[in-house]
Amino acid sequence: MRLTILGCAGSFPAPDSPCSCYLVEADGYRLLLDLGTGALGNLQQHIGLDEVDAVLLSHLHADHCLDLCGYYVVRTYHPDGPLPRIPVYGPAGTADRMARAYDLPLDPGMRKVFDFRTLVPGGFELGPFMIRADHVNHPVEAFAFRVEYGGRSLVYSGDTGESDALVRLASRADLMLCEASFQDGRDTARDLHLNGREAGEHAARAGVGRLVLTHIPAWTDAGQNLADAQAVYAGPVDLARAHAVYEL
Repeated sequence: MRLTILGCAGSFPAPDSPCSCYLVEADGYRLLLDLGTGALGNLQQHIGLDEVDAVLLSHLHADHCLDLCGYYVVRTYHPDGPLPRIPVYGPAGTADRMARAYDLPLDPGMRKVFDFRTLVPGGFELGPFMIRADHVNHPVEAFAFRVEYGGRSLVYSGDTGESDALVRLASRADLMLCEASFQDGRDTARDLHLNGREAGEHAARAGVGRLVLTHIPAWTDAGQNLADAQAVYAGPVDLARAHAVYEL
């Protein structure tokens, strides 16, 4: 299983990265976790626009889903003809949200291009992957994902405040992509985002093999978040970088 970080900026694109998007590949199957603002550009540096097999949207904030509008154009007006429908999993209301974002009638909206499927907590198979999803703490319905293949596993937090469900989902995972938007001592809102220390605490509680801090906005000190995570989690910690690749 291969993870490629296509975008990792928090809330808005950064000078060196678009917003959240992660490519997971195994057995020739290509899955996107989120498709946030600007990520469609970086996607094209790694695979063809016609090579995506499925999309999982953690929640419906623009920095996690809005490039699905551009991808709708790609799959609808491709020079070789419309591309086959692919599954798009998201919270309840995803199809209508995306239709409104592109100013389409709600019926059919984007349904001729995407097979929209509503996420609920639990597990399901998707290509060669076993996917497990659970709710996390955010102002809108939001999910974290665990992706398993060949005895290996990665967990993506999506956007969340402190979450026991995330710890359970991440238990003994090989790699945890965990958001760390907030800065310890500066940001105090609850049930919105994690800071670096809290991300490290979640990773330590879950016993994950590697922690990758992501979704850090340009105005947050990534170096401090890294140090704060390392102070409470003994395993390897990285800052997410666009185009970084992890082989699991």
